[in-house]
Amino acid sequence: MLFRARQFEFHFPRPALVMGIVNVTPDSFSDGGKFFNAEAAVAHGLELAAQGAEILDIGGESTRPGAEPVGEAEELRRVIPVIEKLAITTEVALSIDTLKPAVARAALAAGASIVNDVGAGRDDADDRAMWRAVAEAGAGYICMHAQGPPATMQKSPVYADVAGEVEDFFRERMEKLNAAGVAADQVIFDPGIGFGKTPEHNLQLLAGLGRFVKLNRPVLLGVSRKSFLEKFSGAKLNERLPASLACATLAIGDGVQIIRTHDAGETVQAIRIAEAVLNRKQHA
Repeated sequence: MLFRARQFEFHFPRPALVMGIVNVTPDSFSDGGKFFNAEAAVAHGLELAAQGAEILDIGGESTRPGAEPVGEAEELRRVIPVIEKLAITTEVALSIDTLKPAVARAALAAGASIVNDVGAGRDDADDRAMWRAVAEAGAGYICMHAQGPPATMQKSPVYADVAGEVEDFFRERMEKLNAAGVAADQVIFDPGIGFGKTPEHNLQLLAGLGRFVKLNRPVLLGVSRKSFLEKFSGAKLNERLPASLACATLAIGDGVQIIRTHDAGETVQAIRIAEAVLNRKQHA
C-alpha cells in the first residue's frame, strides 16, 4: 500500500510513522502558548524530527472542544513562517492542520506536503475548495471524522453505531475525493478520537480500529494527552503519557500505521518495541 504526498512516498508495510504535533496557538489544550512564537515552534519541530517524527503537523487554530474560530489572516500569520522555515531546515514531511482551504493552499505553497483536514465532514463549498487544492498540488490528505465543529462538537454527540458510522463516512468521502481528483493513494483515514465523541464512543473506536485498517488506506490515530484518557485512567493533563502510549501500542497491534503525538521520542520507542514483539509472534 502506497501513501503519496507530493515528493514523499511511504510504502506499507513498514515501521509505523510518528507524526509530531507543532501547535502555533495560544490556547491548545495541551501546550497552548508554549510554541506560539514562530522561532520556538520551529525549534520544537526540529526537536520532534530529531526524536524520530517523520511527519510534522503544524496548526495555527486550536480544535479543542469549545475552541473559538481564528480568522484566516491570523492563522496564516501564525503558520506560514513556521512552515517556510521547517521546509528548508528539515527533510521530514510537513502537514498543515487546518479547516480553511485558503490556509491549506498557502501552506502547500510554503512547503507543506499534507493537508490534515479536521473539517473533512463538511458538505459545502469549503470541502470542494479543499479537495481542489489537494488535487492540484498532488498533496497527501488526512480525512478526519468529526461530528460538528470544535465549538459545539462535544455537546451531546449521538451515534447508533459509532464505528460503523465512521467506516461509512470514510467510504463515502473516498468516493467524493476520487471524483474531485484526489487519488486513493493520497488519502489517510483518521477516526477523529475526541471530535464529537463521548469517552465511551472513543473506547468503541479504539476497540474497532481493525475495521478501518481493512479499508486499505493508512489509518492515523491521534489520542495524545486527550481528556477521555482521564475517564479511564484518572490521569490529569500532564500525566497522560503512559495512557497515550498504551493506546498507541494497542493500535499498532491492530494495524494502524501512523500515530500523531506530542511526545515523539517516547512514542517511537514504544511502538518499535510493539512492532518487534508482533514481528516475532508472526514468525514464531
